[in-house]
Amino acid sequence: MKRKYITVPAALLCISILAGCQETPENSIVKQKGSDNIKEYESSEGSIHDMVKAPETYKNLSSYENGALVIDTDAEVILPEVASINTYNVSAQEADQEMIDKVTDIFFKGDKIYHSYTYNVLTKDWYQADITRLKQYKAEGNTDPYEYGKDENGELHFNIDEVIAREEEFMAEAPDEVIKEEVKPCFGLEWVDGKGEEAQKVVDETEFRGMVETDHGIYSYDIISGTNTRDLKFDIEKKREDLPDERMFSIWQETRYLMDSEGDGYEPLSEDTIKKFLNISYEDAEKAAKDKISQLDWDWELTDWDYAVFKYGEEMTSEDNIMDSGYIFYFTRVVDEIPVTFTDSYGGALEDMDSTLIPWSYERCEIIVGDDGIQKVEIYNPYEVEGIQTENVKLMDFDSIIKIYEQMMEVSNADVTSFEKQRTYHIRKIKLGYARIYNPTVDNTAGILVPVWDFFGGFDSEMDEYSRKDSGEHSKRSFMTINALDGTVIDRELGY
Repeated sequence: MKRKYITVPAALLCISILAGCQETPENSIVKQKGSDNIKEYESSEGSIHDMVKAPETYKNLSSYENGALVIDTDAEVILPEVASINTYNVSAQEADQEMIDKVTDIFFKGDKIYHSYTYNVLTKDWYQADITRLKQYKAEGNTDPYEYGKDENGELHFNIDEVIAREEEFMAEAPDEVIKEEVKPCFGLEWVDGKGEEAQKVVDETEFRGMVETDHGIYSYDIISGTNTRDLKFDIEKKREDLPDERMFSIWQETRYLMDSEGDGYEPLSEDTIKKFLNISYEDAEKAAKDKISQLDWDWELTDWDYAVFKYGEEMTSEDNIMDSGYIFYFTRVVDEIPVTFTDSYGGALEDMDSTLIPWSYERCEIIVGDDGIQKVEIYNPYEVEGIQTENVKLMDFDSIIKIYEQMMEVSNADVTSFEKQRTYHIRKIKLGYARIYNPTVDNTAGILVPVWDFFGGFDSEMDEYSRKDSGEHSKRSFMTINALDGTVIDRELGY
């Protein structure tokens, strides 16, 4: 998302994160987290259902701060259909050439792959087309076509006359055509940045950026191994050939927030509207996604999905600026028939800006399929499952977990009235599944898969300048994650 699209959600998210960083109170029934958070757990002879004793649904309405904070829980309770559950040691797979070749062959076997730094060089024709378009905007009286707005002095951030003049200079030196350099995806490729005496040789030791020409379109293909993180990402996206203006903001968006959110003039996007732009069946899209991901042999299975829309333009997403629609599929690791629970959190955050730790985000896989095939793929941080840490672990009963949840929802939102006049949470799903935790102060390449309870939903927020509602009906955002073994509250953003 970009600029004004994220203004309200981002503000609410920041407030929620700040509110969620409260210290555990001394009289809390929650165990304080510490350096021994990664440990051996106790085994049990009982089954999951016997230990947990969870109902099929759970309802409760709690009000705090004279009604300024309301926790409305009306949720389905979901347990895995297995008799027992283990904890597993996992580690980060090495980002070596073998892995790069494997992913490349699955998605682009036999296709021509080029270095993006040569492929995306701007030619005289490109500059001429852009200059013509900008002059057309100006002639129409549209001097801020991309809605960058004005600075504190009232001057436009996007000075259309300066851009035109600059591009006319660049066009004079631009090549007539692109000279494409075919490459093999790998780290360590060289390229030249700048021209003449200012030219410098650059070696990409931790990333590869390429473009791929296939029979069904052109794709960007980026592989990035973090320098200040332990993260590895494969990022594939199909290039749109139907954009009226490449400068204009465009993005694939998951629809769950678009369908659940309303307020300040924004109306929820209906499922019927989304389906107007769908020209592929769910079954065909699912098959296309599974055919690719199954070849990775990483024990990833399809565990959730959503609609996705491709929007073009600066306005909030609506039927008027949607160009395309498809399905987004979420694949997670499944161990002993128990999936790692998918949430919106990527993990790998730092506790503060002064931290010197090197974080490690979660394993993650998302793929968008539209009517003309795969549109976008994101693969993060594949794990290596090292083996069972503790077999048939003992779980806390559901009533104990709920007491922790209800207390900590109040505690973690204790200062919400400092930012908002009123907030109401809608918790609509409570799920038991795996999550990876780790201790970055000990090892940022190893962790444990442990069973956790996640509480999914949305919230309504009222502030002086705006109000926003989110029913949480389609939410994949967990507002509380509790270790099912010892009651520790896990910070999803940190990963422990």
